Amino acid sequence: MTTMLSLIQQATGQMGLAVPTYIASSTAADQIQQLALLNAVGSELAREKDWQAMNKAYLFTVLVSTITGDTTLGSANITNASSIAGLDATYGVTGTGVPQASYITATPIGTTIILNQVATSTATGTTLTCTKVKYAMPSDYDRIINDTQWDKSKHWRMLGPETAQQWEWLISGYISTGPRVRFRIFGTYFTIWPALGSSTVLGFEYVSNAWAASSAGTGQTSLSADADTCIFPNALMVLGLKLKYFEAKGFDTLALMRDYTRHLDIAKANDSGAQMLSMAPRISDILISWQNIPDSGYGT
Repeated sequence: MTTMLSLIQQATGQMGLAVPTYIASSTAADQIQQLALLNAVGSELAREKDWQAMNKAYLFTVLVSTITGDTTLGSANITNASSIAGLDATYGVTGTGVPQASYITATPIGTTIILNQVATSTATGTTLTCTKVKYAMPSDYDRIINDTQWDKSKHWRMLGPETAQQWEWLISGYISTGPRVRFRIFGTYFTIWPALGSSTVLGFEYVSNAWAASSAGTGQTSLSADADTCIFPNALMVLGLKLKYFEAKGFDTLALMRDYTRHLDIAKANDSGAQMLSMAPRISDILISWQNIPDSGYGT
């Protein structure tokens, strides 16, 4: 792939400007501007569509632990917990005397777990299930890809994303659970409902924010070194830089806009394959039916 330095050299050469021999460490105002404009082109293109090179799959296993502890009517504290290892505010707790949608409010201290709701009964050594219900997004997460969320263990599609109103109906209503896992992107977490009682593999696809890469192949959100590369076609990046440079200098951009738009359309069209359109769409039969049984003899 063409490097950041090469892209700027092509653009400056085509515009009749001084062609730089390096960019990253340059202190020349014009070259600093060119790098900034090139990064602007890349950042805008990254949001233009779900480019295949930026699509990633993410899998995680729901963490579940079973503990014992003491509950006290009217108290939000679970005392004498048999284990607090790994528990924090991303966990939900279920069990006798624990209200629906009870969550740990902070990292437990000693053998005490503090919930967001008070217990409805007093019990000693009661069994409780602690389930991690909030999962941090991948470090390079930019946006979710719709309809890719699956319960890999049960081979069922997850339901969601739920709206705020649907979520409150689920966690607060009488009819709140079922066989399907529901999800909501809440704050910076991928949140699931209900709190599962066993380890389950969940997954989804997302668009990464790493449209650039270092010479070692490490994903980046911008170009910074001369040897850095990006996922977008060279011609598109060069045209984008020229267009933004002309805009910044107050020059006429009509011809450049036409060329850039044409190359952008081509890049979008060629980025991934397209489905074949049928005039009579019908899913073919994969099981034995009257359509694939012979008229006579039945294969003998």
